[in-house]
Amino acid sequence: MAGYAGATPDEESLYSGNRIQPFATTPMAEALKNEEGKTKQITLREILGLEDLLSLTVWRASVAELLGTAVLVFALDTIVISTIQTGTNMPNLILSTLVAIIITILLLATFPISGGHINPIITFAAFLTGLISLSKTFIYTLAQCVGAIFGALALKAVVNSEIEKTFSLGGCTLTIVAPGPHGPTVIGLETSQALWLEIICGFVFLFASVWMAFDHRQAEGIGRVSVFIIVGIVLGLLVFVSTTVTATKGYAGAGLNPARCLGPAIVRGGHLWNGHWVFWVGPAIACVAFAVYTKIIPRQLAHTIE
Repeated sequence: MAGYAGATPDEESLYSGNRIQPFATTPMAEALKNEEGKTKQITLREILGLEDLLSLTVWRASVAELLGTAVLVFALDTIVISTIQTGTNMPNLILSTLVAIIITILLLATFPISGGHINPIITFAAFLTGLISLSKTFIYTLAQCVGAIFGALALKAVVNSEIEKTFSLGGCTLTIVAPGPHGPTVIGLETSQALWLEIICGFVFLFASVWMAFDHRQAEGIGRVSVFIIVGIVLGLLVFVSTTVTATKGYAGAGLNPARCLGPAIVRGGHLWNGHWVFWVGPAIACVAFAVYTKIIPRQLAHTIE
């Protein structure tokens, strides 16, 4: 979900030898240095990366994104359902801990193949900071969305209809219809509040953990496994915060992964589409804010300078 997308030789070869450096070194909109050390401006062709659309390597790597996201959706939504259904005293804490564990495991499984995105937030942020092309962004995001649908279908196949209806396949919800004293009533979180939670939690996720994954030197310094553990812990904490601070029945907490929210919405439908745009627009705004932040940092203070 947060692997450095340009760290492997296969990734670098996709850009015909023009290795896109991480983060503040040379974002997509800034300059690169060629072999002679001269400044070279990024071209539109390199930004679009149309050759990636025909690259078998990229499409094969996207299979890892598809399978990784499918497992993520199946595992996380199963965790959500089982944690709540068992009636534990602290379901939010248990849920957050299990989220951190499963994220770490999936990052370890997918990083060597695709860079370990399994999340459109990571993929879009990688594009905005100059790590991958627009074409690769499209391919990965498509794979993640398809994988999320497969994961939701797998969950639907193993749960009974009552659990599916009660927990909405563990999907992302802002509101639900619940029985009230005067008939069914809609309960949940206001759209504006949910949007702000997506923006803030998304930015914190990128700022507090993904930056280390994008910075290959930091990753090498503290170890990739340590980075993946940190990413998992940060995500777990954000899940805990978003589900505990609001404490509103009907609101499932910050999605922090638009593909994960899309899968159950397509398979289950119904109220899962209510305010579904929030789980896409919020993270997108967070990615843009994060990219702006990386560009305004003085280069001499950035830890990604070689």
